[in-house]
Amino acid sequence: MDISESGIAAMLLIEAPLGENVGLSFTLPSSPVTIRAIVRQRNAFRYGFEFVDPDSMHEFIRRTCRDLAFDQSPKWTDRGDASQEDGKES
Repeated sequence: MDISESGIAAMLLIEAPLGENVGLSFTLPSSPVTIRAIVRQRNAFRYGFEFVDPDSMHEFIRRTCRDLAFDQSPKWTDRGDASQEDGKES
């Protein structure tokens, strides 16, 4: 499953026609989600869906996507001042 602020891609065992309005249920790290979406793409069993629910659900998904992106971004550590990085001691 791949998720973004505007939609989701998932593998399905059933067929969904392009353009069909469907209900999707899935679980994000913070809670379960049920949302309406339109089938926009299909490649074999992989489907692309565009979310069409009200703004409140979109905002929840946007916030979750940003949180997930932040959690997966490289972490910078404080390694002290420049003199210590050069091998010099204070």
